[in-house]
Amino acid sequence: MQNLSGKSVWITGAGSGIGEAIAKSLAAAGAQVALSARREETLLKVATAIKSDGGKVEIHPLDISNSDQVADAARNIQASMGKINVLINCAGMNSPKRHWRDLDIGDWHRIVAVNLNGVANTVCATLPVMRAQKDGLIINISSWSARHEFPAAGPAYIASKRGVIDLSHSINQEEMHNNIRCCCISPGEVATPILKQRPVPVTDEELSLMLKPDDLAEMVSYVVAAPMRVCFNEIVMSPTYNRTLLPQP
Repeated sequence: MQNLSGKSVWITGAGSGIGEAIAKSLAAAGAQVALSARREETLLKVATAIKSDGGKVEIHPLDISNSDQVADAARNIQASMGKINVLINCAGMNSPKRHWRDLDIGDWHRIVAVNLNGVANTVCATLPVMRAQKDGLIINISSWSARHEFPAAGPAYIASKRGVIDLSHSINQEEMHNNIRCCCISPGEVATPILKQRPVPVTDEELSLMLKPDDLAEMVSYVVAAPMRVCFNEIVMSPTYNRTLLPQP
C-alpha cells in the first residue's frame, strides 16, 4: 500500500461507487480526505466506515453543478485541512432515456451540468489554492465511451465526458509552471450503481466481468503517490472482456 500521509484530498461523487472506493483507499493509505456528494446520508455512511478504520475524514455535501456551493466547499476544506493537494472528480450521472429518439432536453442539461460543468466548478475553485501552494494534482474520471464508440452511453453522456478529457489536457498545458498536473482516467464498464440507469438491464454474469471500483481506486492511489515531476496525462482502462468491442445491436 502507498504511504499518503500528509496528503489532503477532496473527492466528489464520494457517496458511492468509484468515489467511495477511492476515498476509502486513500484514507487507508494515510491521506486526509474531504468527501462531497449531494446526499449527506451517503457521505456519513462512507465517513463512518473510514473513521472506524482510523482514517481522517470530513464531509461537505453539495450539488456539484452549483458553482456557489462548490466555491464555499473549497474554502471550507482549505480552512479545515490547511491545503488541498489533490482534487478527484468522480461525480457523474446519466439518464435512462438517453438516446435522441427519447432524450428530453432537460436531461441533456442536467447531465452536462454535472458531468462537465461540475468538473469545471471544482477546478476553478481549487486552482487558486494549488497555485498558491505551487503544487497540485487533479484527477478527473471520464469514460471509455468518450474515446471509443459505445452508443449505449448516449450522446449527452459521451459529449460531456469527452469534454472532461479536453478540459483535463488544457490544465496540463496552462498550469505546468505552477507544478499542477492533471490525470484523466477513462474506464470502460465499471460495476457501480449508475448501471441501474441503463435502458437494458445488466446481468449478474456481465457485472462479474466488469471493472470494480477498487480497480479504479488502486490506479488512483498509484497516481497520487507519484512524485511531482510525473504527470499521467491520460489513462484508458477497460475490462479484459470488453463488451464495448462487441458488435452493437
